[in-house]
Amino acid sequence: MCGLAGIQLKSDDGMYPASEGVRRMLAHMHARGPDAEGFWSDDTTLLGHRRLAILDLDVRANQPMHSADGRYSIVFNGEIYNFRELRRELEADGTIFHTTSDTEILLALFVRDGERMLPRLRGMFAFAIQDSRSGELFLARDPYGIKPLYYAQTKHGLAFASQVKALLASGLVDKECEPAGLAGFYLWGSVPEPWTLYRGIFALSAGHWLRVRAGVATAPVCWDDIRTRWQGAGCAVSADELQEIVRQAMIDSVRAHLIADVPVSVFLSGGIDSGAIAGLANELGADVEGITIGFKEFAGRHDDEAPVAQAIATHYGLKHHVRMISAAEFEQDVPRILDAMDQPSVDGVNTWFASKAAAERGYKVALSGIGGDELFRGYSLFRQLPQQAAVGRVLASVPGARALLQEPCAVLASLRAQPKLRGVPEFMGSLAGMYFLRRCLFLPAELPGLMGDDLAREGLARLGGYPPGMMATQTRDSGNEVGLLESTHYLRNQLLRDSDWASMAHSLELRAPLVDVKLLETLGPYLAGFAADAGKAMLARSPKKPLPAQITNRPKTGFSLPMAIWLSNALHTPDGVDPLLLAVPGAHWARRWARAVFAGIN
Repeated sequence: MCGLAGIQLKSDDGMYPASEGVRRMLAHMHARGPDAEGFWSDDTTLLGHRRLAILDLDVRANQPMHSADGRYSIVFNGEIYNFRELRRELEADGTIFHTTSDTEILLALFVRDGERMLPRLRGMFAFAIQDSRSGELFLARDPYGIKPLYYAQTKHGLAFASQVKALLASGLVDKECEPAGLAGFYLWGSVPEPWTLYRGIFALSAGHWLRVRAGVATAPVCWDDIRTRWQGAGCAVSADELQEIVRQAMIDSVRAHLIADVPVSVFLSGGIDSGAIAGLANELGADVEGITIGFKEFAGRHDDEAPVAQAIATHYGLKHHVRMISAAEFEQDVPRILDAMDQPSVDGVNTWFASKAAAERGYKVALSGIGGDELFRGYSLFRQLPQQAAVGRVLASVPGARALLQEPCAVLASLRAQPKLRGVPEFMGSLAGMYFLRRCLFLPAELPGLMGDDLAREGLARLGGYPPGMMATQTRDSGNEVGLLESTHYLRNQLLRDSDWASMAHSLELRAPLVDVKLLETLGPYLAGFAADAGKAMLARSPKKPLPAQITNRPKTGFSLPMAIWLSNALHTPDGVDPLLLAVPGAHWARRWARAVFAGIN
């Protein structure tokens, strides 16, 4: 896991400021790769890299890395889990390798096949490859969007980096506000790609590549849209057959994600996702340690996952470490959290502390159960949203019903301190609309009060979609539609992005065996079979020694923190943040935290 940066120039008159800019980007990303720094340039392009050494710890695997003939140069962030199979194939074709890293395989495969090699890759990745002969720069990103990659057109050329804040640190990029990014953050609690908070800085969308010629980027090209896995034809099998398919697919994914030349830990909560991963890792013979965070505010309550995580560790005979987090430590870490937070988010603090705990134990790699609910239908909304949408469609079809519901919904919103109820008349007519109401932070009508009339109007127009920031979907059943929406919105724009910045701030590589394209490809035809909690039950039984009933029958809590308590009792706030923002009576903590995050990060 690493940080990459670079720029391709329009002409050589910007070489000095560009060089200094790339070095500043690398300095900003030191935590992403404290083990080595590399810098390379030719007549048009500068590439920089910070390395967190996970595979082939020798300096020979440092980056930028070059092809044997010197024509191609690569900087790469991520892991290619099937690199050994690809290496054997390339060696059979006569390729000679000088490292045991996945970077060298990635470069050799590109030299041979160009962008056609992308579907062959299993892993999480963002990379840039410069062809010094043609002068063309190639950028690409993995299908799920696990690893970030941002770019900006500057007066000198096309600049790119693993972090938005690194691009800002270069001194080459304008800091003007992007209304679509700000509107998207307030609506969703995270900034939906390809937007950022800054006009002119864009995320290369998940599953896309682009080329840069003479310092100017071509339009991004989609090479893999994961939505197709929820939209394809289904396949019916018996429950026993599906259970075996799940088990073999999970064994395969966990085995792949354990490949490392350093010790591996696992974030262990009291849930099925991380428990199944821990069980399978143990079954595969991996010596992993469970890392759990606990809070005295949850002691003796159902929210306290530490005793349940200990039970899972004992069940599988794992080493286990519980790290207690206090409100005082949260307040102390808030400035560091906001500094590390690359784009504003109302989430990620949990991953920050879990990563901190793993790093304190000396780990560079941790496995996470993120993505399990999206794939195996673990959230309650998989059951609730289709029912609510069905009722909403009936009501929306009644002439005048929307207008009649406005006042009652407004009254209920005030009485229950649930402001999103005001949006029911507008969004109740579709599953996508009900999904937006479930996941949104603020309503579109609230944006003018948050960012001003003009910015709100422009932000919504640039963000596009209806509901705002959403793409149209079409699937074979409503459960699959929820899974698709969860994976391409909540998982992609919030959970995965937060996992990246929060873990890399502690020089920790976070791997997600449940966010794996091969796993999704294998299970895609059977996703409808995960309805009515069957999916999570099958996941719990995927280890040869299944998770015990006390875990599988336990009501879901989620990877939660006592944020509401902490914010209400906060004594210190980030510079420039009004303490009242954190302690508004009746307001949901996430809405309060969003205001504080934007004030502190901006």
